[in-house]
Amino acid sequence: MTVSAFVGGSRGAIISVTRTDSVAQAVTLLAQRRIGCVPVVEDGVVLGIFSERDVVYGLEREGATLLAKTVGEVMTTPPVTIAPDMPIISALSLMTRRRIRHLPIVERGRMVGFVSIGDLVKHRMDKIESEAEAMRSYIQSA
Repeated sequence: MTVSAFVGGSRGAIISVTRTDSVAQAVTLLAQRRIGCVPVVEDGVVLGIFSERDVVYGLEREGATLLAKTVGEVMTTPPVTIAPDMPIISALSLMTRRRIRHLPIVERGRMVGFVSIGDLVKHRMDKIESEAEAMRSYIQSA
């Protein structure tokens, strides 16, 4: 199974920010939406990722003046991205190796989706449970 299962479905609009948004605006968005990060996107192109970690490290380095900076000054760049045809297990492996929790899905240079490690683990667990249930049903019917 590939990550394309997360592209275009009923998951809703992708929440994002631009590099000219202030860190304070982005932090407010993260808090209001109760999310850990957002892609930094302009004209459909992913420029970076803005996360809780960027805020924490920035506050430690610069203090409250960080909030007046732009997202473009503190975002994590370049972003690690994946293609829609990447197998879920490969995406999970990449996230584990790189110690990241979110991946933009990019096709022909434009972001078409955004997945979290939680999304992918849940999908894998649902699939495994479904396969186990099918096996139980098969064994009981034999």
